[in-house]
Amino acid sequence: MLQAAYDGAVHALLGALDAVLDAEADRSEPLLLIGGGARGTAWQETVRRLSGRPVQIPEARELVALGAAAQAAGLLSGEDPAAVARRWGTARGLSWRQSNGTSRRSSGSRPSSPMRHPCWMGIMGRDGTERVEDGRGGAEAGATRERTLTARQERPAHGTRERLADTQQGMRRRNLSRVMHAVAAQGTLSRAAVASRIGLTRAAVSTLVDELIRAGLLDELGPERPGRVGRPGSALAVSARGPAGIGAEIGVDHLAVCAVDLRGEVRARAVRRVGNRGRTPRPVLADLAALIRDVAGEAELEGLRPAGLAVAVPGLVARDTHTVVRAPNLDWHDADLGALLPSELPLTVDNEANFGALAELWLGGAAPADFLHVSAEIGIGAALVVDGQLLRGSRGFAGELGHVPVWPEGPQCACGGRGCLEQYAGEEAVLRAAGLAPGADRVGLLAERALAGDAKARAALRGAGTALGVALTGAVNLLDPRAVVLGGALSRLAPWLLPSLEGELGRRIAGPGCEVVVSGVGPDGPLLGAAHAVVRAVLDDPAGVA
Repeated sequence: MLQAAYDGAVHALLGALDAVLDAEADRSEPLLLIGGGARGTAWQETVRRLSGRPVQIPEARELVALGAAAQAAGLLSGEDPAAVARRWGTARGLSWRQSNGTSRRSSGSRPSSPMRHPCWMGIMGRDGTERVEDGRGGAEAGATRERTLTARQERPAHGTRERLADTQQGMRRRNLSRVMHAVAAQGTLSRAAVASRIGLTRAAVSTLVDELIRAGLLDELGPERPGRVGRPGSALAVSARGPAGIGAEIGVDHLAVCAVDLRGEVRARAVRRVGNRGRTPRPVLADLAALIRDVAGEAELEGLRPAGLAVAVPGLVARDTHTVVRAPNLDWHDADLGALLPSELPLTVDNEANFGALAELWLGGAAPADFLHVSAEIGIGAALVVDGQLLRGSRGFAGELGHVPVWPEGPQCACGGRGCLEQYAGEEAVLRAAGLAPGADRVGLLAERALAGDAKARAALRGAGTALGVALTGAVNLLDPRAVVLGGALSRLAPWLLPSLEGELGRRIAGPGCEVVVSGVGPDGPLLGAAHAVVRAVLDDPAGVA
């Protein structure tokens, strides 16, 4: 009779467990038995026989169920089991306290340990994911809970790196990333401070730090604050040598390349003024490759090595991150840049407005977490950042503000349409309206004339601001950003653009006013955003370059 009861209970629990497991789940993973009856031989043998799985019993009997599960997983994250239990318990709406070395949970005034429930059974995978079945019967029978052992990791802002697999190796790589991000954000930190910030034990952090030092990604600078009481810790800093991000920009009238180290410092840079409109991709990319070699060579003299290449282009880029689908101002169509650039470096190609927005997000400091970034050179692009993430659209083509029609019967545009914003607020259109011929630093000359009170220059900028306001009205009404950020050439001309732009927005938008701010990065946004995208990829997965 007792065996039949055991069989029935175990069948019910296994059925609930199967409901949350993948059809292809590894059936060799052990079941973790936790509870007052877990150590009974009949109970263990029944579970083993009906599940076909090995069975494990936690050694720390007085640990709470979730803390024991964390311990059984080998503490892959390096966290203390009691801390894991408290965090998971808080997520379940429970309060936790520590008493005589025993973690317990309480609900109201009655402390209760899950060890006292009739039966708990869970499966613990080597990936650090714990699924617990509560076998109390009634309406709660077989209720499933799923928790992951690792703390949540921030996704990279550029959104191009795939999430690391939930394996022990993936856990190690994520924790290496957490250490790198903590040190990079602060400048210098001791090992103890890193452990405190990311919630790992000091021993676990020391192991990770030693690996990063051996890989040349972190430097140990010596004692931190030697005058303090007690034994000082060694200060850690991101290395100024080792991996570097190579950023490149293809403009209508220029090529630019820079190298940025892991601390975010520009260590080498080259710019070439050249007319690229009408040139086919091959000669343009040959010129760009020469600049890349020059910059990489200069960086290598300072102990840096290229970790990847990111290229900003004024056009639509496919989701394969290397094919330019269309760049109207260059007259490029379906150009595979990956086939024409150095193959030894990981390559990412993206729209220049996207990289400009990422630079603003990472480096600018002026924009909130939700903003619309507008960038203008010869063309005009935009990028929307929501909750710190770039919104790309279903095909990656979001943000083509320059080809929004301002006046439907206006001038012909290179895209084939008429009356596009670029025909009124693009660099060439504004220079033409101001009576200036295109040339080197014409935007600077236009700003000088406007500052000096030149009526024609100011009228041209006032008209450009009005056109921008008309085009942005639809975007602001539709997307409701917290702010509009003016980048690229627009940032240098903002004093004369803003009055008419803000006036147009104020008259047209339906909701409360939308703040318009000037980029904190300036015209170099796309180039810096590209280089920093590579740097962020290294910080996100330092094991990939170690």
